[in-house]
Amino acid sequence: MKRAIILLFVLMFPSIGVSFDFGGISRHLGTIKSTADATQKAAREISDEEEYYVGRAVAARIISSYPLSADKGLTVYINKVGQAVALHSEKPYTYGGYHFALLDSDEVNAFACPGGTIFITKGMLRTVRNEDELAAVLAHEIAHVNHRDGIAAIKKSRWTEAVTIIGTSAAREYGPGDLSQLVSIFEGAIDDVVKTLVVKGYGRDQEYAADKTALTYLDKTAYDPSALKVFLDRLAAEGRGSGGIFNTHPGTSERVDNVKAVLPEKAADIQLVQKRATRFNSQTR
Repeated sequence: MKRAIILLFVLMFPSIGVSFDFGGISRHLGTIKSTADATQKAAREISDEEEYYVGRAVAARIISSYPLSADKGLTVYINKVGQAVALHSEKPYTYGGYHFALLDSDEVNAFACPGGTIFITKGMLRTVRNEDELAAVLAHEIAHVNHRDGIAAIKKSRWTEAVTIIGTSAAREYGPGDLSQLVSIFEGAIDDVVKTLVVKGYGRDQEYAADKTALTYLDKTAYDPSALKVFLDRLAAEGRGSGGIFNTHPGTSERVDNVKAVLPEKAADIQLVQKRATRFNSQTR
């Protein structure tokens, strides 16, 4: 399966100009051990390695619409905050690792690609007011990765068809017909994820679950969990219009109520919050 996905990725995205390393493809090549149980394989979940390659393709599609920022300093800073939060999640390491990047867009948005690639826009970075709020946004996206919400967007029929073709064809070379059909299926799967991230958004339950999980990550990382509520409260009070994250998330006031109901009661260390706010300002202003 991974051999076929790697091949499809190379065919569809022969060169992607990104400023951070997603890891080499060639060293991950392997062979399928058995092909007799193609039907059983078709019912299984996507593996972490397969999720990684799907996520790479989704990231490539997003970068084609939202260019990466050339600000290396900000990218490094966002990665440090994001990696700290990810290390305190239930999945500190993904198959290809977590990668955080800044998109050169005024749109207020953030995207979590399957496997651990997370983007936030310059518009989002200008909207958060301190490092704790930045960590809250990233924690929410990390939760989507760990919950595999992006992979869940892929129609099950596509996955079943792809695994069945690969399972029955693994013992021989892929013919032009096989490759054409697999490319079509793979493109459809990427479309499913991208449309969910950029256009439709996740379901209400998925968003609420990501908010709830984000609070746990923030608490474990010693960030202030209430930063998520403060951020959402401000968005609701400002009456933000449509576009960006407001098209792909539930109503802000509803999310505030959801977060408030499960917010940890432990008070934040004000001095640490202020120090992080100072660091944030020095990096972003």
